[in-house]
Amino acid sequence: MAMHFIFSNEAVLLFDFWSVHSPAGMALSVLVVLLLAVLYEGIKVGKAKLLQQTLESLPALSSQQVMLETDQDSASSDLPPVRRTCRRWYLCHFGQSLVHVIQVVIGYFVMLAVMSYNTWIFLGVVLGSAVGYYLAYPFLGMV
Repeated sequence: MAMHFIFSNEAVLLFDFWSVHSPAGMALSVLVVLLLAVLYEGIKVGKAKLLQQTLESLPALSSQQVMLETDQDSASSDLPPVRRTCRRWYLCHFGQSLVHVIQVVIGYFVMLAVMSYNTWIFLGVVLGSAVGYYLAYPFLGMV
């Protein structure tokens, strides 16, 4: 395997079964890697948006409110609002953690594709990252 970038129509990407031996196969592989890079950028922006919406949806309680609500609701059988808020926060955090894992896996796939040292694949990743950022970034400002 060459340890420098080469222009070639032959490459093995990510898995043994993804073996490219023709210009059409390389074009399709570049398109797939480009879409993976776009997806990575979209997930990155989506994760930031999800965090922003989660923080806005959770009520901001001061420490005095927490103590008062805990004392008032200690006799009731229902879950106090503080515990409901904590449970909702943990569920949101769990969802964000899953999205983060998906983002990391896709990021490693894109990185390993670049490590094939194929110039066409590298250009597909760069272009996909630029297109993904261009398409996804405006969604950060919309709420």
